[in-house]
Amino acid sequence: MSNTEAAILIENLYKGFGSNQVLKGFNLRLNKGENLAVLGKSGSGKSVLIKCIIGLMQPDEGEITVLGESIRSLNQDEMDHLRVKIGFLFQSNALYDSMTVRENLEFPLRRHWMEISDKETNDLVMESLENVGLAHTVDLMPVELSGGMRKRIALARTLILKPEIILYDEPTTGLDPITSKEISDLMNALQKKYNTSSIIISHDMNCIQRTADRMILLVDGIAYAEGEFDTLKASTDPVILPYFE
Repeated sequence: MSNTEAAILIENLYKGFGSNQVLKGFNLRLNKGENLAVLGKSGSGKSVLIKCIIGLMQPDEGEITVLGESIRSLNQDEMDHLRVKIGFLFQSNALYDSMTVRENLEFPLRRHWMEISDKETNDLVMESLENVGLAHTVDLMPVELSGGMRKRIALARTLILKPEIILYDEPTTGLDPITSKEISDLMNALQKKYNTSSIIISHDMNCIQRTADRMILLVDGIAYAEGEFDTLKASTDPVILPYFE
């Protein structure tokens, strides 16, 4: 897939905090239209990696190119415009408890500089909810929804701006196995519908196996191994083996 255009290209990325060097020359290539899982132990630097990609942290060294633009060369306004093309699904869902489902979905539309009519806003809200099978929840409050439904609403909100890239942070954490499978299947269906490119940060091997075209193991600050799920699962490398046990 190396000839495919890259949605995200990370080269020789370093990021440390005092004496704690988290990323130590990390490399990653996300091809357009691909689901790429990044797997690593807690504290391995997965969240730091995501924050560097969306410009919330500045790397110490290295290059991050997103949709052809070098992150480090962008000013604040240019970075804000680029972020509209990047959807982020928070591990905690990050829904506003004081807002209805509709208001939660309208929030990113009102936050950005888009000038759209009330009808266009409503159409986008309903389309996003229909994508996740929850059009009937539009006037409910988050507290009235199950954990799986809240995750679906958060995903609908992530997709409402039609991002080219989606960053998933532990999308199935805290969900039962059946709901986790439903979310994984939904991620696949939406990726096919919108041809998004996704990085999936997850500990859930069932989710990774179901959704990822390719996976990277983040070990000791580097991309220790990468390949398809079945290829890495068949590895006899003692560093890789524990992830599949």
